[in-house]
Amino acid sequence: MSQVPMHWKMETDPDGVLWLGLDKAGSEVNVLSSQVLMELGPIVAGLKENPPAGLVLYSAKRKGFVAGADVNEFKLIKSEAQAFESIRQVHALLDQIEALPFPTVAMIHGYCLGGGLELALAFKRRVVSNDPSTRLGFPEVLLGIHPGYGGSVRSTRLMGGLEAMKLMLTGRTVDGKNAKRLGLADHCVPLRSLKTAARQMALGRAKGGAKAPLLGRLANLPLARNAVAALLERETSKKVRKDHYPAPFALIDMWRDHYGPKEPMLVQEARSVARLIAGPVAQNLVRVFGLQERMKGLGGDEKFNPKRVHVVGAGAMGGDIAAWLAFRGWHVTLQDTAPERVAPAIKRAGELFKKRLKDPRLAKAAMDRLEPDTAGRGAESADIVIEAIFESLEAKRALYAALEPKMRPEAILATNTSSITMEKLAEGLARPHMLVGLHFFNPVAMMKLVEVVKGPATDPSVTAKAASFVKAMDKLPLIVNSAPGFLVNRILTPYLEEAMRMVEEGVPISVIDKAALDFGMPMGPITLADAVGLDICLSVIKILGKDFGLEAPVQLEKMVADGKAGKKSGAGFYKYENGKIITPPLPAGYSAPPYIADRMILRMVNQAAECLRTGIVEDADLLDGGVIFGTGFAPFRGGPLNYAKTRGPQDVVNTLKSLQEKHGPRFAPDPGLEALAGAVD
Repeated sequence: MSQVPMHWKMETDPDGVLWLGLDKAGSEVNVLSSQVLMELGPIVAGLKENPPAGLVLYSAKRKGFVAGADVNEFKLIKSEAQAFESIRQVHALLDQIEALPFPTVAMIHGYCLGGGLELALAFKRRVVSNDPSTRLGFPEVLLGIHPGYGGSVRSTRLMGGLEAMKLMLTGRTVDGKNAKRLGLADHCVPLRSLKTAARQMALGRAKGGAKAPLLGRLANLPLARNAVAALLERETSKKVRKDHYPAPFALIDMWRDHYGPKEPMLVQEARSVARLIAGPVAQNLVRVFGLQERMKGLGGDEKFNPKRVHVVGAGAMGGDIAAWLAFRGWHVTLQDTAPERVAPAIKRAGELFKKRLKDPRLAKAAMDRLEPDTAGRGAESADIVIEAIFESLEAKRALYAALEPKMRPEAILATNTSSITMEKLAEGLARPHMLVGLHFFNPVAMMKLVEVVKGPATDPSVTAKAASFVKAMDKLPLIVNSAPGFLVNRILTPYLEEAMRMVEEGVPISVIDKAALDFGMPMGPITLADAVGLDICLSVIKILGKDFGLEAPVQLEKMVADGKAGKKSGAGFYKYENGKIITPPLPAGYSAPPYIADRMILRMVNQAAECLRTGIVEDADLLDGGVIFGTGFAPFRGGPLNYAKTRGPQDVVNTLKSLQEKHGPRFAPDPGLEALAGAVD
């Protein structure tokens, strides 16, 4: 080679084995960028001319093997033809590796994902460590595509069609032991033995041990393949819709229709992925991935890892916040007024630990970190105190008056309020600069987003520490300025309110929910309201109503007064039997009115434009990310503002004006949307 590679290290040992290490320059992790692959080509060509005794591919990074292809480069794809050509170039490179006339071994420790696993599959043998950090998988479906660097071709041959398709369709990962069991790896060994095992395989002294399960191999046969593909399509349809997420269905079609000789199947793989990656779903999901990565960095360089955390309020939110923090390794004291109020939270925590940690010893250790504290002594030594009592300004102020004098001067006071501004909560505090919002979402263990709310008096270092804390607990921080409802609830509430207005107009609840599901929301608004609790919905609408002129639906107020609080009470808009929803039948001959989805979704979009215009969040990308991760807004649409741009801002404005004429001023287009429409025109 005329140039020294930037991203690759090469060393030949005394036995003649060439050790090829990937060490992507300027990055903590290895990804297969176009530059990395471009450098690999001449290396492989040189190995054909001067063959070593064997070749071992390894990662020179401490963090994993290869995380996959460089997702940022997906954004540069401008056409299906460009994508196809790029994929075929990688196919040619991996085919050359596969054809090398000497033993080749991929030595895998840590994560080996997507394109990284596809690269490893081009090697004749794979040896993996049994360390818990080692995970192998194809997460491409989560980005709106499927394996495209030969992964769908080589994995179905190596593992058998059934197991390979299940792995690719779910995007899940497997550990080293299961990779060996499935035939994905030849050997699984302790980390201390990994290099020795790789050398022995590269010298041809250790036989390969990869063998696909018999049932999986039989699935590749034509008749069985048709039947298995039909089954996989039915199972996939239960989770996602083809019109929303086409990638898994495209993968099934490709395997069913084109499994056979390698080269024609590679061509079909490239065509399938090229169509997907150039389409709007993949581009939006890649954008969402980028937003997630950006939000992970919002803590900046500030490091805040408290030794002790005190949580006040053992209700559904406070108890689950405390449980999650104990699960993540912190010592947590949980305060409420009486032991019987704390006990349910401790029970739920035990269930979480048992489910997530598997190992009884680890579950017990987590339980030991969660301490009931009805006396509230934990507040005196805590580095951060999280208040999570009910949504009442007066109650929170009274609590702070008793709590703040006990706290250390440098301790942070965080509130889990969902709608009350920091300005109001800070009144009367001796140290208002130490107050910050940490707004979690329910269920805490599942929802990734936490809004970090800064008030006018909040010290910037406190905001940064709070964001760092959120990142450390494996959540996504979103820094927002204090405003009624902050960002997520401010945008979500009009959506729920509009759905309830339609109920009062006589639109069946199942029709309303279906319209939202058809748009791509993970749950219908009526089902969501029942799940959140109608009492909580009513409270938020009333609080925000003072600022935005929202009116609490009469039917909602009556239902709450009658004790129908939603799923938790056994009845809300829907009825429930053993926790399962009972959907009422539609009236005979019922025909749904037009614009059901637009009435709900465009109110969200309109409110999002207002939030951006008034500076509640830094920019449109963070706003879209916050709404996606905080509400589940259809990820494949890229967020409410991205949806408005894709649909056409002028069309959104015109539709809102039409709805305004029919239903009133709540649909008046926000000036932010009007400006966006004018800018596009």
